[in-house]
Amino acid sequence: MKKYISYLFLLLFIITACKKENTTETTTNQSTVNSKTAFQPENIKEKILYQRAVDAAIWGIPAVNFQLMYKEMEKQNGAYNQIVYWPGLLSWKNQTLTPNPDVIYLMPFFNTEKGPVVLEIPPADNGVFNGSVMNYWQAAIEDVGPGGLDKGKGGKYIILPPGYDKSKIPAGYFIMQSDTYRGYALLRSVLKSGSPADVKAAVDYSKRVKLYPYSEASNAPQTIFVDATKAVYDSSIKYDDSFYATLNEIVQQEPFLERDRAMIDPLRTIGIERGKNFSPDAKTKEIFKAAVNEARDWLIYNYEKTKPFYEGTNWFFPADEENITSVKNSFQIKEIYPIDNRAVCYMIAFFSAKHLGESQYYLMTLKDKDGNLLKGDTSYRLTVPANVPVKQYWSMTVYNRETHTFIRDMKWAGRSSQTPGIKKNSDGTVTLYFGPKPPPKGENNWVPTDPKGDFEILARFYGPTPALFDQSWKLTDIEKVN
Repeated sequence: MKKYISYLFLLLFIITACKKENTTETTTNQSTVNSKTAFQPENIKEKILYQRAVDAAIWGIPAVNFQLMYKEMEKQNGAYNQIVYWPGLLSWKNQTLTPNPDVIYLMPFFNTEKGPVVLEIPPADNGVFNGSVMNYWQAAIEDVGPGGLDKGKGGKYIILPPGYDKSKIPAGYFIMQSDTYRGYALLRSVLKSGSPADVKAAVDYSKRVKLYPYSEASNAPQTIFVDATKAVYDSSIKYDDSFYATLNEIVQQEPFLERDRAMIDPLRTIGIERGKNFSPDAKTKEIFKAAVNEARDWLIYNYEKTKPFYEGTNWFFPADEENITSVKNSFQIKEIYPIDNRAVCYMIAFFSAKHLGESQYYLMTLKDKDGNLLKGDTSYRLTVPANVPVKQYWSMTVYNRETHTFIRDMKWAGRSSQTPGIKKNSDGTVTLYFGPKPPPKGENNWVPTDPKGDFEILARFYGPTPALFDQSWKLTDIEKVN
């Protein structure tokens, strides 16, 4: 009996030991399985590639926006140190981001790699310019015209390349020290009215601008103007792998600014490196497309959450205080670098002003009074209060919400205080209509929309006065017309 019990205990011991061995083997096998499925090199590489591509898109969108505009100029047979312009009011064929259809547009593109470039601005006599000179990040170097350094007297602005000794420049120039070799100016020749005669006068005034190399100042060559009305000028941002090809182009052309050196390694991770060929494979292009759209989703989220200008309304100004402060201080304040808000702004627009609010100001809306997105198949109404606080003019312009460009094939994009035939109410207010069909009162105060898409509205105030900023004058929300 004792012998039988001993054998029984021995058998139980063996069984228990086998169970422990099996359990250990199972745990080991599970560990092996986990090590094969979690964070293997090919997976972590794609994950980091994706994350860094998202960050690169947010950081690089102003440069991509600039490069796309310049490449469109090249398609029109233009080049650096020439001026692309539109000899008339803009039509939908100008597919830049939220352009102004009520002024004459000029865009001098400069490259100072071979030395300084001179931009001559005429005095505000038979016309007036509203504009700024910017580096390729579209950060304003300085403003020109009445709101700029010349204060409307005109003059010669000299754009210096990075590191150029300013003491070499004689008196008589407004010096603009650029931290990049490439850049552009956005000049708007402002109309006295919307009449054909005043449109022509604004075009004639715009042709008095000059752009030439400083090295040829003693015998300045004739400025080359590139007419951009001969074809569609499409610099809208493409949210696919081509975004990174465009970003690579500008990285190859320009040295990194000191503040952006932290991006050198992340860009190398996604295949963008100065002096190296950029050739992503099919899988990488697929990742790029997903990443740039993730970046876009993040920017749209921030765009829609922008703090309202007037409390309790849906009107807002896209640039936040850190962004405005950064532009004013040439991004030299070390404690801030608002790349998120900067990206929001250049997702929807181009241009920045050094002294925002002196020559122009902007408000946007995406929603109606009830907080719903503006739909192209719906009719809306907006009554602009009397005595709009401007010295020059005000306007309301409609853009495609998806692309932030003029809606294609529309006969006009907005209405302004200078629109010929616009009707005022007896109390001085102006009622505007937005929708796929004109109201019964006719087309004078109507802006067409695309019934197949959403839209947004940009309100412009040229020559704004204090009543805009202290909000003693106030816009109300867009209302749906039942």
